[in-house]
Amino acid sequence: MARYEDSSKIGEEGPGHSLPRRTGVSRESDFMIDGWRVFKIMAEFVSGFETMSETGPAVTVFGSTRVHGGSQEYLLAEKLGRLLATEGFVVITGGGPGVMEAANKGAQGAGGVSVGFNIKLPNQQSPNRYIDHDKLVSFQYFFVRKVMFIKYAQAFIALPGGFGTLDEVSEAITLIQTGKSERFPVILMGKDYWDGFYRWIRDTMLKEKGYIGQDDLDFIYLEDSPEAVIDIIKAFYADGYGPRPSPLP
Repeated sequence: MARYEDSSKIGEEGPGHSLPRRTGVSRESDFMIDGWRVFKIMAEFVSGFETMSETGPAVTVFGSTRVHGGSQEYLLAEKLGRLLATEGFVVITGGGPGVMEAANKGAQGAGGVSVGFNIKLPNQQSPNRYIDHDKLVSFQYFFVRKVMFIKYAQAFIALPGGFGTLDEVSEAITLIQTGKSERFPVILMGKDYWDGFYRWIRDTMLKEKGYIGQDDLDFIYLEDSPEAVIDIIKAFYADGYGPRPSPLP
């Protein structure tokens, strides 16, 4: 004879118990939390769009937060920020220390527009002091921050960095490869640092495995000289700079 159990007993200990009672929030409250999260995401997009609404052509600069003032990488990023600002580019960074601080410092010192898209992290990354007071935006969500980096940038410049730098570079390349963004130069600064990575892409991904096409490398450059970086960007946009379609679907 079939045995029917009182559903109110499900989750309780004892004979015939089925599934353990779930601790924590219910599915309904989970949905409510996600629903409110949508508004937080929208607010971050709006804040970023408003901050950048009246800026001109921009270049995004990435690199390690662990670079110290006075180091070769720091001085290189500072010079790069200064030259970009002199050429009329808004300089966008992730707003933190290291390479980002150096690029913001160079841009601000040259009288250019210095933007910082900071990210809220458990270790409390603090924005650097060389960001213009009205050009700092702090994000909770990495993907919103990535949209801001790409939407307004005429070029990506990656100095030596870690996983975060690789993530941003890969994101930019993927968006271009898949046609979600128009092409823009992705410049890897520091040939000694990036050469092995680039050769692996070219020799293994392209030639040996065929996982990418030759045209997927046409917008990627390796450089050491900030002056050469400026020349690459100017040559890439021989017809002038213009707004690019948003990477959003």
